[in-house]
Amino acid sequence: MTELLTHTTRPAPPSDTAAAPVKAPPAAPSGTRRRLGPGRAIPFGRLIGPVLVIALWWAASATGYLDPRILSGPGTVLSTASDLVSSGQLQDNVLISLQRAGLGLLFGVGAGVLLAVAAGLSRTGEYLLDGPLQIKRAIPSLAMLPLLILWLGIGEQMKVTVIALGVAVNMYVNTYASLTGIDSRYVELAEGLDLSRAQFIRKVVVPGSLPGFFVGLRLGVTASWLGLIVVEQINATSGIGYMMFQAQQYAQSDVIIVGLVAYGIFGFASDAAVRAVERKVLSWRRTLAG
Repeated sequence: MTELLTHTTRPAPPSDTAAAPVKAPPAAPSGTRRRLGPGRAIPFGRLIGPVLVIALWWAASATGYLDPRILSGPGTVLSTASDLVSSGQLQDNVLISLQRAGLGLLFGVGAGVLLAVAAGLSRTGEYLLDGPLQIKRAIPSLAMLPLLILWLGIGEQMKVTVIALGVAVNMYVNTYASLTGIDSRYVELAEGLDLSRAQFIRKVVVPGSLPGFFVGLRLGVTASWLGLIVVEQINATSGIGYMMFQAQQYAQSDVIIVGLVAYGIFGFASDAAVRAVERKVLSWRRTLAG
């Protein structure tokens, strides 16, 4: 027993393998890490696409590949725009169009958000509102033009209503989806902390619904311009669409292009403004958009 204990407690002689230092795995060379995201944002990078389109348009017109009878060149369009500005015709029509689009957007955003909150925070509201609004979602607002003209006539009220309907549906769908997509654990936590209804809305509902709200707002801004283009060509006496419709009667493609460029500039600028506000308000999120 003593020999067994002596044998078992005798230290083992050092071996070459035990004395050899353990080598660390080779470190990855610096600067070779693969980036899986879209990369770093470039200031004013979204202007690259429109600038390329204009450059191609200019090149096709200058080389003669573009028939001016079909599509006027950029130089002609700029000259026509200058003449319209000098006469005051472009400014007057632009201001009227902006007023129509702004009113439709304001009423549509307000109605869509209120309906989304009523349906998203109450089962009764969901049962009463979501079904009819999903049906309206399947019916384009422009398809309701004959009925709206019958009800409201062909004045400004009908035009603003058509724009507001398109905006409201986009706002409702996206805000409602964001509201109902809030993690139920946050609701349980709010109940555990005994938050009031107002505190629950301010600390849980509003932050959780903001991403969907801004998606709906961007789509709503686009819908306001789409609706505006249509209603301004229906018995209108002013606006960019009316100016384009009159130019079509006299085959003035340059005036039509001026109107399209105006619509495009306003649409691009309004979307960029919403994006800027979204980045500011949702600066706490880390997304691929940067």
